[in-house]
Amino acid sequence: MAPLRLLLVGEGNFSFAAALSETLDPGTCLTATCLRRPADLARDPVTRENLQRLRERGAEVRFGVDCTQLANAFELHDRTFDRIYFNFPHCGRKAGVARNRELLAKFFQSCADVLAKEGEVHVALCRGQGGTPADKPQREWHNSWQVVAMAALGGLILSDVHLFCCEAVPGYKCTGYRSQDKSFHVEGALNHIFTQSLPLEGSQPRIFRIKLGDKWFSFPEPEALVGKLNRGFLEAPSCHPVKTINEKLIAELSKAFPLKMLKYSSPLLPQEGTSVLPFWNCDILSSAFWISLREDNSNSESLTGGTKQDMESFLVSFSELSLPKRPGKDDKEEAHEGICGRTKVYLRPSLLVHVQAIIQAPDFLSDSLHILSGPVFQKCHILPFTMPAFHETLFILGFNQNLKDNCLQSLLDHMKGILDSLLTQTLPEGSKLSRPVEFVLQPNGKDYMIRVKAHNFGSHCAKDLIIGSVTTFGINIIHKDQCFVFVSMNLDLLAMLIWDISDWRMLWTFDNRFLKNFVPGKIELFKSYSLYPPCYVHDISFWLDEKKGFDELEFHTVARAISQDTVISIQFLSRFQHPKTEQVSLCYRLTYQACDKALTQQQVASMQSQFRKEIQQRLHVTPR
Repeated sequence: MAPLRLLLVGEGNFSFAAALSETLDPGTCLTATCLRRPADLARDPVTRENLQRLRERGAEVRFGVDCTQLANAFELHDRTFDRIYFNFPHCGRKAGVARNRELLAKFFQSCADVLAKEGEVHVALCRGQGGTPADKPQREWHNSWQVVAMAALGGLILSDVHLFCCEAVPGYKCTGYRSQDKSFHVEGALNHIFTQSLPLEGSQPRIFRIKLGDKWFSFPEPEALVGKLNRGFLEAPSCHPVKTINEKLIAELSKAFPLKMLKYSSPLLPQEGTSVLPFWNCDILSSAFWISLREDNSNSESLTGGTKQDMESFLVSFSELSLPKRPGKDDKEEAHEGICGRTKVYLRPSLLVHVQAIIQAPDFLSDSLHILSGPVFQKCHILPFTMPAFHETLFILGFNQNLKDNCLQSLLDHMKGILDSLLTQTLPEGSKLSRPVEFVLQPNGKDYMIRVKAHNFGSHCAKDLIIGSVTTFGINIIHKDQCFVFVSMNLDLLAMLIWDISDWRMLWTFDNRFLKNFVPGKIELFKSYSLYPPCYVHDISFWLDEKKGFDELEFHTVARAISQDTVISIQFLSRFQHPKTEQVSLCYRLTYQACDKALTQQQVASMQSQFRKEIQQRLHVTPR
């Protein structure tokens, strides 16, 4: 294992480097640097003594190193550091917040050139300077150094913050306050620890293909679902929390009911698909993601403009999807016309679309709990707890009409007991249940919504969360003496509640640090590796086309796609009608914030500009 390499920049009298060197394990490589030249430091006996101590311990000392140009100070083979320290950065004299922000921005951008892949950047700031909620008191944003936003310019996110403890490095005496041999005010100072985030750019829709009959067809990943198809979170090798919760639900229910596991691996469905949908969401297909299939042959151009060879590495094969055939022709002609005539398919918006096929199957077993799990996709407004993709588990129970009340109540009681148990696992020992599960009877007198109190998510979760539904179904034409109940559970929301994950987008991250939070067999509170991400607010107003109308759901969907899910809120501000032309204008406020990646003001400005162009083309509005 390679020795740990530490880089200290902006050292004043080298007392921090000297003190730190005494705490390090043997073999750790320490490089201490400062901007000044040796002649400037020669007069200070404290500095001379610290330099002597460093050299005796084998540390490397460099002078004239500009922390905003670190790549220039080291050879290419010698510029990878596991930790970079910058204590109490300051431009000197009476520099204001703007100049110190600029210093931080250039420093963080410089760190990107010399930081190891899993390295850390430690920045100590005086109380209030950082501008994060960790500061007590917290300064107004415009009056702070905006350290998290500045770090984003170097592709870094704030992963930890704690009090800066001088006692941990005995002998350290910070200097340089206003370019003098004075200490900074370190009471209440904070140490900010930054790590590299995955890049925001490059999230292009992948190309998928499926085999229908003897032909292959391809389609692009919908822009609003980039990175959310075929992730395999519920598959065997996965240790994702949604899989853990699903397995726990199934294991507990197996103690009370005989189970039959079902599998419908492809989320693609033909346009003619029939379904039984809950009364409260009977128009669910109107929010489905529709997809046009294109015949995929060796000479065709890919849907993203590249050649078929270019997209080979992105091809992921779905299980075969059988589209409906047209009656009155032989099988070969049938299949060909069924495929070529019906190329419009949709991604299932709910597993409930499968229930008709399940209960009419010849091998459907009465009194057994049939279980189907998988990802579902639906267009939705941008809200904290609504998601365009999530994992659903569907429980289907058929029973004799005479036993309906007893069977239904037994299932609901078991389900409530299991959910209550899961939701208390991360609560402090001895505390009262603060997230009780309620089955709320709907106005039709037979269906239920499964509701959970979620006050632990703070002010942005003002309402109770709906994590599922219970739908009852009357006597079936095939099973004439049977009734059915369908219990649908949103596994993503359930995982968020159990592990206290406040942002659904975190469940879909590609960052490996997310899964490291989850230890097999244990449920502990989730600790985010991206703290206090900055928000950027932009307003947009536009004239409507009276003839075309305005689809607000599509407005949200376009914002989701263009921003790569970094728009976390869309707020309607005002409606204006011109007194002469009577033309109507709408104004909305968009708030951008990433949950797991570094997001800069410049990136957001670019997204907002692209969004203006896209809504003009797709929604036929005229930006003002």
